[in-house]
Formats: sequence, structure tokens, C-alpha cells
Amino acid sequence: MSFAKVSQNSVSKPLSAVVKNTQTLIRFESVTPHQGGAIDWLSNELAALGFNCEQFMCEDVTNLIAYINFELEGPYVAFSGHIDVVPAEPGNWLSPPFAGNIINNAVYGRGAADMKGGVAAMLGATKALLNDTKSKKGRFYWLITSDEEGEAEFGSEVIATRLAKNNIQLDGCIVGEPTSSAHVGDTIKNGRRGAISSRIKVHGKTGHVAYPQNTINAAHIAGNIVNCLSNLTWPEDEPSSKTTLQVTGININNVVDNLVPSECEITFNVRYSHGYTSSTIKQCISAALSEYAQHLDVEWERACEPYYTAPTNGWSLLQQLEHTIYAQTGNYPMLSTSGGTSDGRFFANQHTQVIECGVKNSTIHQVNEHVPVEDLLKIEAIYTDLLARIFSHK
Repeated sequence: MSFAKVSQNSVSKPLSAVVKNTQTLIRFESVTPHQGGAIDWLSNELAALGFNCEQFMCEDVTNLIAYINFELEGPYVAFSGHIDVVPAEPGNWLSPPFAGNIINNAVYGRGAADMKGGVAAMLGATKALLNDTKSKKGRFYWLITSDEEGEAEFGSEVIATRLAKNNIQLDGCIVGEPTSSAHVGDTIKNGRRGAISSRIKVHGKTGHVAYPQNTINAAHIAGNIVNCLSNLTWPEDEPSSKTTLQVTGININNVVDNLVPSECEITFNVRYSHGYTSSTIKQCISAALSEYAQHLDVEWERACEPYYTAPTNGWSLLQQLEHTIYAQTGNYPMLSTSGGTSDGRFFANQHTQVIECGVKNSTIHQVNEHVPVEDLLKIEAIYTDLLARIFSHK
């Protein structure tokens, strides 16, 4: 891996704590599922603030549940985050991907935006909350895992199960995923679409292409299926969350051009709105393909259910975050359910409101992933204001 020679100009004033902590977290080589020391460091930081911290392993994954009780009764609200990152692929990195160097007033490195910068910002906001001498209410949780970027089997899902077994019901959960587009705070997620993949094996009958009457061409059936899938409509969608289906592969293992193929494989993925479940998606597609059923074997893979937090009367995490962002930026955020899945799905339920808010996502998983210093300061200010609104007693 080579590194371009770029001058590293630091910000003119001394580095703030959120920048230093982002650099510290980047320097832990925490490629999924390994924490690389990042959760150990976070646990120590939170314990020093008075949090009760519990680390536990599940397979090779490290999870952290930390909480602090405030003096008055109030909402149970969590911050959910992950410190694991995708591998740093070779490329023209401006600096080593786990160095956390500052270049052109931005912190560079794997995980800078997804989501170590957000974790560092919430740590700063947490310290500001606890340094405020005003009376506080409720209980504040930190829920951190090293298994978000992979299959997510042993991370936040396990944490959510552990909370439920201990009869802990969250009122709200803030997920620090990078949600912003052009400016920090311009977009937040009040839900995520579900996701499910499928593999269809089409069975026909082989034979010579000159005698098609004696064959069943699996490729022709596959073409009809692809056409059917691409023209499906989704009447249960809402304007804020649209279902999309994308065919990702059409494969025929046929090495000669005079043989009608007897087998063809189609793969596709559905990103579906909260108007559906994985079960109803399967039912819709099975019904649409019913006329070809005798020729098909269908396998379903990696179902991830959607979640959606609607505006509500009474206590509203969404409303508090919207007012916070307006106070900090002068604009209300756009609500979105776009993008991939997130760990928010494991905490969302009829009682727990889940909202995602973080820095810009334009460089995540890329060579030269980075987060501008001013964006770290802005998201820290948003988190600080939000925590004060949630936990301060008025």
C-alpha cells in the first residue's frame, strides 16, 4: 500500500478533544469482528465518568453495555454505535489508514466517518452532559459492538436480547451512523428499509438448439422471470419509504452454443419499506411467479426487517432531534429511510423510538475515508444539545 506525499496542515488552534478522540479510535485496528482495543478504551472512558460498564464476548465479538442513572425519573435512552470497520483495501491512501492523520483540516482513516467520529462526538457530548450541574432525569445507555459491518449476528442483536432478558425497555435509541449528505444535520434516518436476497434456480430440459420442441429452455424462463420481477409494484409503500428490487445476477453454465440450457440461476435483492415484512415480500414474489413454480427452486437469504419511527404525540425523540438540529444549523433535517440496513433494527419496536444521526457519509468504506474537523465539532454540538434536551430536568 503506497501513500501519496501530502502536507499535513493541522487546524490553527489546538486540537479539540473530539478530534483527538477520533484519532485515538481510528488507531485501533478494529476490523470486524475484532475490537482491537477500542472497546476497552471506551469502557475505561465511560467508567471514569461514572457509568456502570459490562463487556462481554459472543464468538469473537466484543460488546459493551454501559449505563448511568440520573437522580430523577425519566426516559431510558441509549446511544448505539459500532467501532468495527471494513478492511482498508489497498489504494492511493494519503496516509496510513489507521494513522488518523489530519490532512487539509480533516481526520483521515478507516472508520473516520463510519463511525468512530460519531462515537468520539457522543463521548464529548456525554462528558458535557455530566459536567452540567443541573438536575437530570432518566437513564443513559451506551451500547457498543464490534460486529456491525459483518453479518451482525453477535453484536447489537445480542445486546438487545440481553437488555430484554433483564426487563430493560428503552424509550429511545440514537444511532450514530453517518446519515448526513451535503452538510452535517441535513438528513437523519427515522427508519431503514428491510433487505432480503434470493437465489432462484430455474430447471428446464436440455437438448439440441435445432430441435427446440424437445427442450425446455431455462434461459427463456429466466428472462420471463426477470421481466416479471422488474415490473412488480408495491402498493403498501409510503412516500417516505419505497421498495426496490434489483436483479444482481443471471448465470448459465453452458460452454457450447448449440445446446439449450437446462439450468439457469437468478439472484436478486429487495430493499423494502416498513409497509412489508420479509414474510409478505416472499408471498408477493411467490404469487407473481406462480405460473413458473414447477420449474423453480427458490432460496431466501439474509433477511433484515425494516423499522420506522413515525412522528408521535407526547415524548418524541424525533421531535427533540429536529428541534436540536434547527437550533444548531438553522434548518430542519430531511427524514429518510434510504441506504443499507443498520443496527437500529435490533432496538426498534412499538415502544422504542429509534433515530439515526451522524456525520456525512460520502467517503465511507472508501480509500481516503475522512471527516472534516468542523463536521466533528458540529455533530458534537448537535449531540450535546440533544442530550441536554433529553436528560435535563426542566
